[in-house]
Amino acid sequence: MQDTSKDIPTVLALQQRTLRAAYTASGLAVIAAAISFFLLDAGNMVPFILGGFGILSLVIISIYKNNPERDIWRFSLPWLGVCAIFTLAIFTGGIGSPALVLLTVAVIAAYLQSDTQGNLHLVFGLAGIGALLLPWVRETLVQNQVSGSMGAYFSALCVAMAVILLGVLGKEIIDHTKELQAVRQSIAEELQEKETLIKEIHHRVKNNLQTVSSLLSLQSRSIADKKIQNLIKSSQNRVISMAMVHEMLYMRDDITKIEYKTYINELINYLIKSVKGSDSNVKVLVDVPEMELGIDTAIPLGLLINETMTNALKYGIKNDEKGQIHIAMRQEADQSYILTMGDNGIGFSEKVTFETSKSLGLKLIHNLAKQLKGTITRDTTRKGTNYILKFREIGHDEFNSVA
Repeated sequence: MQDTSKDIPTVLALQQRTLRAAYTASGLAVIAAAISFFLLDAGNMVPFILGGFGILSLVIISIYKNNPERDIWRFSLPWLGVCAIFTLAIFTGGIGSPALVLLTVAVIAAYLQSDTQGNLHLVFGLAGIGALLLPWVRETLVQNQVSGSMGAYFSALCVAMAVILLGVLGKEIIDHTKELQAVRQSIAEELQEKETLIKEIHHRVKNNLQTVSSLLSLQSRSIADKKIQNLIKSSQNRVISMAMVHEMLYMRDDITKIEYKTYINELINYLIKSVKGSDSNVKVLVDVPEMELGIDTAIPLGLLINETMTNALKYGIKNDEKGQIHIAMRQEADQSYILTMGDNGIGFSEKVTFETSKSLGLKLIHNLAKQLKGTITRDTTRKGTNYILKFREIGHDEFNSVA
């Protein structure tokens, strides 16, 4: 997998491309100065402004290239261009000067530096045009140092400069856009490759967990002690509850979250078959809206549900008795979640708490609630054993072990 991070065309790369247009503008200005002086018989100010802009631009570009961290030099180029254009307009007819067509190029070049620069140049340019319309400016400042017979040639010269500069800028923008498209395609391919790899990891984790579950199942069959068999079976169910999450992530297009309502239904159905068998008298009530949870929340929450439902099926609703287990979840306005779950079985003493109990299952429930940055309490107002868990979705950096 290639690392294209070094090849990504940045804003700085585009700004470097505008320097090529600046070189072109400088060269054209010097050439236009020579044409104005030798061929168009323009007044002294016209070639002076054009030549001065060209030479000063080359000096600024050289300073910027030697000190690229000094953005002031790069930002000064479009400003210098705008000032030169308006000064040239004053000496070539004012509001009717063909030099104003070059203002478009200066504004576009400024926008390539930044939106702020572009907006400033646009406002400044419009203000300058408005100033040229003022009677005082027209009467006292505006001159026309290009003789009437040469005016058409000067107009053609300005239009030619604008067309060339717009062509250069357009080519640089198109080349930069092509580079961006190529890099985006490369990044998209890398992301697809990484997603495929992550899916494969989830698939292999699921397979490995199922292998562990199978080993636990084989181990339990070789043990005669029923108590130890039950302990191994409980561990097997915990492993399966985690494997289900990885399987669902593998099956989804979004590899970061799973549909939790589907997960809960599959987990409870599995637990009922595992504890009670295929023919069960247990009724299941699930009230969970469509919601998605990330893996760092889904796994500990799944383990917690596994513990409470397993206890309900093993100790709350004994043997083949009829009973009911329920689970409901909702999201609060503060983005936290409320999960209520339990059974209508025989329950256990209120004196038994998470802190005093020696039951691994109860201790796991308590620790998993802490891992979810939540709190869990028993709901003693209902028959059987019931819990209320308040938690919030946790991120990868907040993940803590239940140990």
